[in-house]
Amino acid sequence: MLTLQPETLSEIYNHAESEFPHECCGAILSDGAQEFVWRCRNIQNELHQNDPDTYPRDARTAYVIHPDDLIAIHKETETANQQIKVFYHSHPNHEAYFSEKDKADALIWDEPAYPGATYLVISVYDAEIRAVKAFAYDEEAGDFIDVPLAGT
Repeated sequence: MLTLQPETLSEIYNHAESEFPHECCGAILSDGAQEFVWRCRNIQNELHQNDPDTYPRDARTAYVIHPDDLIAIHKETETANQQIKVFYHSHPNHEAYFSEKDKADALIWDEPAYPGATYLVISVYDAEIRAVKAFAYDEEAGDFIDVPLAGT
């Protein structure tokens, strides 16, 4: 089960609504007592514009977190005694599910790139949150599975 503070959920919902009709992306760090939302920049539109053959999708259906944002998150985990609890992104005008691309992006050499992190997908239709689902890697299944979300 993934438990998030109501304030955290509210902040990421606002992020998803404000980025509509594009996908938002970010991370939630935790020191065990508090949660910290890191809004990240989605550079998918830039990648698509510069190289549409390699990046055929734009930010309405895909995301790539800006590398500088990932570096900042990693520095924060090292200096502030925080862990990456969640990576989140939105699905504008689509349901909340963990796509094959989401799975591929969350794995490295068929193992979780961020062991222990849960992935949250937010469904946004017409700039309004419709659903939210959480996915965690299950060692036994060798796959990401839908896990209950508390705090919603």
